[in-house]
Amino acid sequence: MTNTINDLTRSTDDVVIVGGGLAGLFCALKLAPRPVTLISAAPLGQGASSAWAQGGIAAAVAEGDTPEAHAADTIAVGGGLVDEAVALGIAREAAPRIHDLLAYGVPFDRDLEGKLAVGREAAHSARRIVHVRGDGAGAAIIAALSEAVRRTPSIRIIEGLIAESLLTENGAVTGLQLREAGNYAARPVLLASRAVVLATGGLGHLYAVTTNPMEAGGSGLAIAARAGAVIADPEFVQFHPTAIMVGRDPAPLATEALRGEGATLINGHGERFMLARHPLAELAPRDIVARGVFAEIAAGRGAFLDAREALGARFAEKFPAVHASCIAAGIDPARQAIPIAPAAHYHMGGIAVDARGRSSIDGLWAGGEVSSTGAHGANRLASNSLLEAVVYAARIADDIAGRTVPSPARLPDAVVTPHGGAPDAADVKRLRAMMSTHVGVIRDDDGLAEAVRHFAVLEREAGNIAVRNMAMSALLVAASAWTRRESRGAHFRSDHPADNAALAQRTMTTLAAAREVAESLSERPLPRIAQPMIA
Repeated sequence: MTNTINDLTRSTDDVVIVGGGLAGLFCALKLAPRPVTLISAAPLGQGASSAWAQGGIAAAVAEGDTPEAHAADTIAVGGGLVDEAVALGIAREAAPRIHDLLAYGVPFDRDLEGKLAVGREAAHSARRIVHVRGDGAGAAIIAALSEAVRRTPSIRIIEGLIAESLLTENGAVTGLQLREAGNYAARPVLLASRAVVLATGGLGHLYAVTTNPMEAGGSGLAIAARAGAVIADPEFVQFHPTAIMVGRDPAPLATEALRGEGATLINGHGERFMLARHPLAELAPRDIVARGVFAEIAAGRGAFLDAREALGARFAEKFPAVHASCIAAGIDPARQAIPIAPAAHYHMGGIAVDARGRSSIDGLWAGGEVSSTGAHGANRLASNSLLEAVVYAARIADDIAGRTVPSPARLPDAVVTPHGGAPDAADVKRLRAMMSTHVGVIRDDDGLAEAVRHFAVLEREAGNIAVRNMAMSALLVAASAWTRRESRGAHFRSDHPADNAALAQRTMTTLAAAREVAESLSERPLPRIAQPMIA
């Protein structure tokens, strides 16, 4: 049932889930019939990155494939930082979670025999990606789960609220500070609760070029970090190599499944440039492909996805979402190569959680992209993100089901002083430009140091809570990227281009540690570096 902001009581024994994407919806359904309050900034089913996912869900459901092989592929891609037990556990739980989704009404593609149809994507050793109508898995899954949630009487839905601060006392959650989305003059809404699940998504929209919706601004990461939560691996941001560059923000995505079906990457001279970069060419791990695309663009040759020979007239039928995006921009992908560029796509880092989805703060769980489980390491294997979201959403529900959650205490006080007025557009534009320029596909010491100092000042001085939260998440990413003086997975530094065996360990950090990095750089002379381009 859907309620309005005015219907929200200021204290609840419900489990409170913040986020209306895959992890939040699935967790709410798995908790039924336990009472749940689901808070979503956008109308349910909108504003979630998972709704935009084109590739599908990785699961070893085909004959001859095994969870062990799936886990091995995950580990091979992760740059030496994947928690192997976590990867294997997720792979083994994939089939049951796929069957859960089928029961909730997700119409996965099937073959002529009625079995689940599976495709192959980059760095997978087998065809194990389940899709919906080729490239519509995310939208179909979110639509089915949203409908199931609306039909579930134990789930109270509150739309139009954003979480801007987490309230804690003695290391335990006591509630949330919320605000009406888009109404920056509104007073904050305080909600007392002892059980909070953050499923707020990633931080791709901190970058000027991204495939993520504007809601993916790192708010969940920031509010957990401000409350003292341990943050894991924030420096590892995956850039999708084939965002369609047609002047849209966010940039439409050309799914990796296109390359799985034989589409190639060419430059402006018509040359396939990935053949010389990796034995798997277009199906190499995403970080390698992204750097290959980036290099061609930086060299002035441009980069294009060419599906003319592999798909031709079948493009519209096989990949209707990508086809529609191209046609809307005046490109016929059956006859023309598609202009592309790397774009911020997925955050491997996030709130550090254990095998049950518990954070370092008592009463706070995190699932989906806002969390970091150790499953992805330094680089995510294609189509593992939706799988991780449903596996951990189910685990969180199981963990909460076995606990007695204390009743809320007194109504908490606001912990972030509200500031009136909308976010300063210039501040946001400069932050996003600096993230793309200095904390993007290729990084170096001077650029990262400049970014760290800028974000630290903005986090401290911004007059709007939303901007402060953006700056806080940006600071966590930039400070950890500056500290990791090597290249590993999606984190590539031109001044440290090789990996360092001594650094083959996950990052565990806090906001206080990121601020210490900024303080250490505050007296450093300003480097002579190119400033970010602000269009």
